[in-house]
Amino acid sequence: MRVHRVVCPGSFDPVTNGHLDIIRRAALLHDEVLVVVGANQAKHGMFTVDERVAMLEEVTKDLANVSVGTFRGLLVDYCRAEGVSAIVKGLRAVSDFEYEMEMAQMNYRLAEIETLFMTANPLYSFLRSSLVREIAAYGGNVASLVPPAVETQLRAKLGLPGAD
Repeated sequence: MRVHRVVCPGSFDPVTNGHLDIIRRAALLHDEVLVVVGANQAKHGMFTVDERVAMLEEVTKDLANVSVGTFRGLLVDYCRAEGVSAIVKGLRAVSDFEYEMEMAQMNYRLAEIETLFMTANPLYSFLRSSLVREIAAYGGNVASLVPPAVETQLRAKLGLPGAD
């Protein structure tokens, strides 16, 4: 089985430079990358699913083989419906590996969907969306952590100066 289409799932609340790095690298290796935001109704993030999709569309608009969407329910069901045979996940640290390995094994057991792990660029190995939200909420500078369009959205959401 050759992998032509992959899915990069996540909550992307908000999308960070670490997320974008994995997406860009996956786009170099595969014909098509579907970036999907999990629409989990039990989770209430800072940004709505639609806002996250819009931010992802903005920061990936220069990547011709990347499209953005959403999924509900099991990711493997989405993969089957879209004809995707592999999931791409970024690993920041060993602490990510245990959780992601369990998910990968379950996804394979449920639907024989492969998981491809990409190690994070060392510049972003510490980066989590929750950390970005916290820093921004306290007025900290997140310009080096998120794309400019996302920083603008964060500032607007938090009512901070510098938002358009």
